[in-house]
Amino acid sequence: MNGQPMKNSLESDWARVDAMADEDIDTSDIPPLTDRFFQHARVRMPKRRVNMQIDADLLQWFQSQGEDYERRMNAALRLYVEAHEVA
Repeated sequence: MNGQPMKNSLESDWARVDAMADEDIDTSDIPPLTDRFFQHARVRMPKRRVNMQIDADLLQWFQSQGEDYERRMNAALRLYVEAHEVA
């Protein structure tokens, strides 16, 4: 950006970045954040550990889908809630 090569391609010149003013940062390649973007953006909700009993066949099916079965179960529950929310 200032024409000077960096010492290592894996390092950033954080001092130079920290010294930049907001108006000095080129954001021309970033698309605008529209209302549509925010309607579809997902915020990571905090997780809570719970103990619950579910049918063995349901657990077995989700586990057979891969190591991230808990994330998939969470997504399935979220879809159910969103489908049943009152607008």
